[in-house]
Amino acid sequence: MILPGAWNTFLFGIYPYICLAVLLLGSLIRFDREPYSWKSDSSQTLRNGQLRLGSNLFHYGVIVVVLGHFGGFLMPHSLVMWLMSPAQHQLLAMLVGGIAGTIALIGLTILVHRRFYYRRIRGNSRKWDITIILVLWLQLALGVATVPMSAQHMDGALFERLVAYVQGVVLFRGDNAALLQGTPWAYQLHILLGFTIFLVSPFTRMVHIWSGVASLAYLFRPYQLVRKRGGALN
Repeated sequence: MILPGAWNTFLFGIYPYICLAVLLLGSLIRFDREPYSWKSDSSQTLRNGQLRLGSNLFHYGVIVVVLGHFGGFLMPHSLVMWLMSPAQHQLLAMLVGGIAGTIALIGLTILVHRRFYYRRIRGNSRKWDITIILVLWLQLALGVATVPMSAQHMDGALFERLVAYVQGVVLFRGDNAALLQGTPWAYQLHILLGFTIFLVSPFTRMVHIWSGVASLAYLFRPYQLVRKRGGALN
């Protein structure tokens, strides 16, 4: 899809940094001012079996998707070329992303059905809860939809443009938005929606993903010392 130059520059050159700045600053402000809201509200007592199935499928799938995006798009180009060709890189991304994305989409579909079909759960949901779960569903659906589209360009050239764009955002390249000019609309919308999720995260239950990242620190913390009464070490 070809956008007017000014729109393309704003949407893919400026808007991503607005979203990332709001994500960082908004999360810090919320943690400082409303620490007790830093959580994902639970409706576990309602339809617990369906919640467990949908939540597990969604979270395990989306974790692989997120890690795959970071690893696949941010890995140095020289290292990728040493390991595999651009076509192989694209095929790996399609297989891993397609399978994990489909699993996450199935899980989220179960959660969407649960939240909308059962009146008590729907009545217990905030407007932002409903909005963000639909946005996430659309984002996953777009991601899965790009897999058959990518299969039509197996030379790896389009995938390399997308990789270069994502790395350009991280490296603050000034002419980065031009890389997406003329790419299929599904990829452009997928990227815009992804940054929009970053934008709204500090104001929704999505903010709790920071806690998931922070929990990795438990893997590297020192052992706790537990003392019995009397001062003896255990």
